[in-house]
Amino acid sequence: MKLGARIVKTGIAITLALFVAQWLDLPSPIFAAIAAIFAIQPSIYKSYQSIIEHVQANLIGAFLAILFSLIFGNDPFIIGLTAIVVIMINLKLKIENTIPLALVTVIAIMESPGENFLEFSLIRFSTVMLGILCSFLVNLVFLPPKYETRLYYKVKVTTEDILKWIRINMRHASEHHLLKTDIETLQQRLQKQEQLFGFYKEERTYFPTRKSASSKARKLVIFRQLILTSNRAFQTLKALHRLENELHHMPSEYQHYVKAELDHLVNLHEEILLKFVGKIKQNNHSELYSEDQFNKQHFIDEFMIQKDGMQETEATADFWYHLFPLVSRIIDYNDHLLHLNKLIDSFQNYHKVDNEFEINQREEE
Repeated sequence: MKLGARIVKTGIAITLALFVAQWLDLPSPIFAAIAAIFAIQPSIYKSYQSIIEHVQANLIGAFLAILFSLIFGNDPFIIGLTAIVVIMINLKLKIENTIPLALVTVIAIMESPGENFLEFSLIRFSTVMLGILCSFLVNLVFLPPKYETRLYYKVKVTTEDILKWIRINMRHASEHHLLKTDIETLQQRLQKQEQLFGFYKEERTYFPTRKSASSKARKLVIFRQLILTSNRAFQTLKALHRLENELHHMPSEYQHYVKAELDHLVNLHEEILLKFVGKIKQNNHSELYSEDQFNKQHFIDEFMIQKDGMQETEATADFWYHLFPLVSRIIDYNDHLLHLNKLIDSFQNYHKVDNEFEINQREEE
């Protein structure tokens, strides 16, 4: 089990919240610790958003808890009714992520009102807000995430696994049920890529300049295309898996032709990933980069020649029509590869100094 940065930050935030609450001699420091757990976020920008939303939600929760307690008392039914109203308001304001902590504030205020209820409520509300503030400070100072590095390795490892399966599948060496299971796993990993890209997109620098903002925009374009190309490779793999039986019954010459074209695209994809991190020289003129190596029109013509060469029956017509989506997927995959290659070439040729990717050599996730 790997100890992630968010786990460490959560522990630090709880500790800090408890220490500060005890130092301020607040009567129930446990509520500060609970608030710190709910408020910790995976990025600085999300933490900034979170503190604003939590302040709003907890103000609503505290106000309604005080109002309902003064009017109706603290009967369990009243506490439940207050919670329902708080949930409805937060949903209406589209800050549903803050509902759990807002309910903690409601319960903390309404659970034991005494003679000095308003003072008691203010202390409990301040204790919860202290926990939120401690989480924000921990997120700001400790273990800032390096999403550029994490995103690159996530894309690299996931793409390599997809390309490996494409090679194996085209040689009819894959176990159908194992590939089916791995496709589901790859789907989840692609979703994780999208999530990491969202975090990377939201990252902010402390002292942004026009130059750094322009650099970040260009990096976002490349990472977006990296993920799109990885997705196109995955869609090609899914089509190969779904049409495995049809592929196996194609004429052997055409099977070898398709395998050769896919091998070219897979090799090109691997070479582009290496060039992305500078492991291949700039302006490298490998034969893989020649567009003649994959000619869309020739690829379609070959498909139509094979189709027309078979005796036309209802069975053979359905057989070839089922293969149309695969042809489309392969062509789309090629287009995205070429576009990714052009983006990286442009990035390396025209932005050599101010646009270096901050990708550290570290253990892959």
